[in-house]
Amino acid sequence: MNRKDKRGPEAGKGQQGVARSFELAYRGIVYALRTQRNMRIHVLVAVLVLVASLLVGVSALELTVLLLTIMLVFVTEMLNTALEFTVDLVTEEYHPLAKLAKDVSAGAVLVSSVGAVLVGYLILADNLGPLSLETLESIRRWPGHLTLVALALVTIFVLVGKALTHSTHAFYGGMPSGHAAVSFAAWVAASFLAADARYGGLISLVTLLMALLVCQSRVESGIHGVYQVVMGALLGSLVTVAVFQLT
Repeated sequence: MNRKDKRGPEAGKGQQGVARSFELAYRGIVYALRTQRNMRIHVLVAVLVLVASLLVGVSALELTVLLLTIMLVFVTEMLNTALEFTVDLVTEEYHPLAKLAKDVSAGAVLVSSVGAVLVGYLILADNLGPLSLETLESIRRWPGHLTLVALALVTIFVLVGKALTHSTHAFYGGMPSGHAAVSFAAWVAASFLAADARYGGLISLVTLLMALLVCQSRVESGIHGVYQVVMGALLGSLVTVAVFQLT
């Protein structure tokens, strides 16, 4: 093999587009979610924590800390999975150093998980307990919080749906359509937030038309089927309505 052939794969890798890089990263996330039990547990706990933060009405700073902590646990779990695959690729025989590498990696996941539990406790402990009407009413004063929680939950449910249906493509197909889910979630959120505004109906109509245009573009480009887009739209709408109706 000549010098040009040796450099071919490396050059191709360096020239791959940004969309392709995101596509490969997304496949890794979906694969980890579909095959790793602990990853699925982390996602379930993340959903419960986000819902709890919505019910107790945490501040924007507290919500930021919770989101960063959740992402830290996700990243640590995926790195642990990647390291296990790497060790298994290098050697199929038992080796003390291979076992030690896996044990240390698993320990990192444990440390991040314990830290997440402590952060969640410190933020939510004072607010947990019987929910009063005053607590639920106070959530209305944080519309940005509601929207952020709704979009986060929609994104998580889309990832779960992609994993369950064995969809590995982030931008080209898959069930449900993430673009449709997010765009319709944005429409519902905008409709709720603008309900009492002077031009609330117009705002809702404009955002609905934008969401429909997003869905149309996905179908016309052949990236998604009509059924996938409809399911994404329903998912985004129903989750966001549920979040706002909790208040």
